[in-house]
Amino acid sequence: MGHHKLERFAENLTFPNLFQVSFEMLRHEGFAYKGRWNEYFGNDNPIVLELGCGKGDYTVALARQHAECNYIGVDIKGARLWRGAKTAVEEKMSNVAFIRTRIELIESFFSKDEVSEIWITFPDPQPKKPMKRLTSPRFLDRYRSFMKKDSIIHLKTDSQELYEYTLNEVCGEQGLPVLVHTADLYNSDVQGEARLTQTFYEKIWLGEGKPITYMQFSINK
Repeated sequence: MGHHKLERFAENLTFPNLFQVSFEMLRHEGFAYKGRWNEYFGNDNPIVLELGCGKGDYTVALARQHAECNYIGVDIKGARLWRGAKTAVEEKMSNVAFIRTRIELIESFFSKDEVSEIWITFPDPQPKKPMKRLTSPRFLDRYRSFMKKDSIIHLKTDSQELYEYTLNEVCGEQGLPVLVHTADLYNSDVQGEARLTQTFYEKIWLGEGKPITYMQFSINK
């Protein structure tokens, strides 16, 4: 393990905006702010999640743009979360938090109608395990358990396979309204938050001429 990684793990423990909860603690005690995130943020503003947030590029960028919302980035990689959590602390951003956990446990952190919007940014496309995709029926049902009625989910990915899978799943099996979709974001007329920031790896893929896909759909209860 790299020296910098150990330093980051240690510094993560000092960040008041980064929650690291073990599976055992979740099972026996639960998460303290589940259903009470308004107490942590000190307001009743809408909550937006970035799932598989990595370094928290979208979490931080969106929070800078929208002080009227609260943003929570979720990822299992502590060394990556360090960057987003540290930036938010340095900039004294009161509308940002991070959770280190597996997305499979996401229901342990939020209660019914607590989340207004989700961003899924460049997740593992899971080519051999479709049910582990963050837009599979299993995960969509998880999101329904804590999202408000007709909430919005964004998917931004370099994986054409994941994009097409999600489009077919959402339009077909799920019968959900797709509000926006493009197989090549930066050669489309789609504007707005989908272009707000580019992640570290997104810049690499764009440099290689790889198209970035994007879609936005509404999830019902």
